[in-house]
Amino acid sequence: MDPRRNPFSPGAGSRPPELAGRENVLETVAIALDRIRSGRHAQSMILLGLRGVGKTVLLNAMRRAADGEGILSVPIEAPEGQSLPAMLVPALRTAMLKLDRGQAAMTLAKRGLGALARFVKAFKLSYGELEASLNLGVIGVADNGDLEADLIDLIDLAGAAAGERKTALVLFIDELQYVPERELAALITALHRARQNDRPITLVAAGLPQLAGQMGKAKSYAERLFLFTSIGPLGDDAAASAIVHPIEAEECAIEPDAVARILAVTEGYPYFLQEWGKQCWDAADACPITAADVDLAHPTAIAALDDSFFRVRFDRLTPSEKRYLRGMADLGEGPFASTAIADHIGRKPSSFGPVRASLIAKGMIYTPGYGETAFTVPMFGAFMRRAMPVADGAAGQGE
Repeated sequence: MDPRRNPFSPGAGSRPPELAGRENVLETVAIALDRIRSGRHAQSMILLGLRGVGKTVLLNAMRRAADGEGILSVPIEAPEGQSLPAMLVPALRTAMLKLDRGQAAMTLAKRGLGALARFVKAFKLSYGELEASLNLGVIGVADNGDLEADLIDLIDLAGAAAGERKTALVLFIDELQYVPERELAALITALHRARQNDRPITLVAAGLPQLAGQMGKAKSYAERLFLFTSIGPLGDDAAASAIVHPIEAEECAIEPDAVARILAVTEGYPYFLQEWGKQCWDAADACPITAADVDLAHPTAIAALDDSFFRVRFDRLTPSEKRYLRGMADLGEGPFASTAIADHIGRKPSSFGPVRASLIAKGMIYTPGYGETAFTVPMFGAFMRRAMPVADGAAGQGE
């Protein structure tokens, strides 16, 4: 069928045509933000889930909804290797400038810009546009060079500025698991202090499943400050809606058997649903889309996932990390006992400590329970078996 009318759009963070099965979490965040703006308390929300469940899509949807309600949003992505101060500075500067529009010369937003400039100087960050604001800050505010103390000042001033404008300020942070523990602890402390001071500022973030443990380790009271919400694959009804409704919107249809086959192979993961929907549309000659079209599209969908969704993660791995993941893949999709993986590869579990730590840091594996290991990427075991056949000597080799 005409690819120009294909309603499906697989891609990192791309909004699907049908955001099905996430109504409750969207409403929970909307209520929390309304409460914070009106001066009432609400927990910050942390979305936890594997790759491909649509956490980034949800964050973007929440941010757009907040913007539509006049709430000021600050979108931030936490890439590997970048410090929290370096991420916060440009985002908070943009927020402060928005809050400062049309206000008097010494609004709290202007004071916030001054504090931000001094923060940049204290941490030797490169952000020249803020130099002109140095004279607006109060000496001793966010310029001590102690991250926790200075971040408390910054977040508190940002929240106060939002309160002055009768709105709320929301930090939307994706991939929060990449923020180092010390910096994560400073952010948690700053948000806690802002809450104690009744500032209308909060955090909505997303990360891999290990993020809950990281935050609890960083600050013991994190479990009380944040609402941790697990985002998993869609149930059958929502997954079917994600396929059927976009096709119907294009005045086409898909047979029930075809939908059942898509649900079986994708296991309800939103990213995979988008990929199969796209490939099935392109494979079909005419409406309705049939089970035969799904079968025809299957190799193309697998190849598309291998070349993009899976390969981009595989190519970041060292040979040792690939061998470890290939050993996991021999056991299935997991989770697995860490000792079982080591036994299968023929090594002592202690010898894999550095490799496991590196894979966790890269967001490739996590520990769902004590002594357990699992992939953070659904169906990655099957990909590893395709990418590294046993004949290639994937498992059982030395370092």
